[in-house]
Amino acid sequence: MKHLRTSESALPEVQSAPEAASRVKRDRWWLCIAPLYAFTLVFVLGPALYMVAVSFAENTAGTGFRWAFTLDNFLKLRDPVYLNCFRESFRLAVSTTILNVLIGYPFGYFMGRLSVRGKRVMMFLVMVPFWTSSLIRLYGWLIILQVKGVFNNLLIALGLIDEPLKILYSYPAVLIGMVYALLPFMILAVYTSVEKMDWTLVEAARDLGATRAKAFFTITLRMTLPGLMSGVILTFVPSMGLFFIADILGGNKIVLVGSLIQDQMTRGGNQPFAAALALVLAVMTTLMLWLYRKVTHTSELEGMF
Repeated sequence: MKHLRTSESALPEVQSAPEAASRVKRDRWWLCIAPLYAFTLVFVLGPALYMVAVSFAENTAGTGFRWAFTLDNFLKLRDPVYLNCFRESFRLAVSTTILNVLIGYPFGYFMGRLSVRGKRVMMFLVMVPFWTSSLIRLYGWLIILQVKGVFNNLLIALGLIDEPLKILYSYPAVLIGMVYALLPFMILAVYTSVEKMDWTLVEAARDLGATRAKAFFTITLRMTLPGLMSGVILTFVPSMGLFFIADILGGNKIVLVGSLIQDQMTRGGNQPFAAALALVLAVMTTLMLWLYRKVTHTSELEGMF
């Protein structure tokens, strides 16, 4: 009897060992995520806060600045030259987004309606361009769009034009480059939404007498709206800052906000003003994300794998 009581008293100690180990694991869970938070603080939040601080600093001769609070960097944005730069960047971003919607939405929609094998083939074709540097692909467009390039030779051979068109180093060339570079993001965003659709709702609408067009606008378009809006953000926001596309295909004739930031950081030597420009772009991006959440009622961007 005494031996039985001794065994029973020892039993809770044996059972508490796994619980203690589990409690230790729960207490040390922060060790697993600490590197992620440290990386975010040092390489994401740190540079962002530094940019905000520099945007209010005062520029000095050369490439330096001194820590003196001033709003001159933002007041300088009222200059007609810089306002025109923002206007041209906004116009290009809107044009790029509209063309990507007109091309990418039907592509992503019909891609989502293919068989499993067809989806794999189309996904492969969409992803292939990412295997090569975008810089190299843009230089390929130089060969295509130049005066004696493939595009002009094809139009002359078809008898559509008599003299080569001067497309390179112009606004249309930059627009073509922007659409080409950002179109896959629109396609993938729409495709992801189409993949998640419940097609029985469309079939039910058709059974109740809705036409194909009405079923599309009342069911399909609404259900794929998150993907469409995600594609708009992934197209509109980068197109205002992809300065290398404007530099390669537009020469010095097309100056975007991204080009202006690069010029102020390098040749201009005005880091505070460049930081102010970057901060304005960051605010615009934040507003776009806020609008996306309001319209789609979700915080995740479709097509972000």
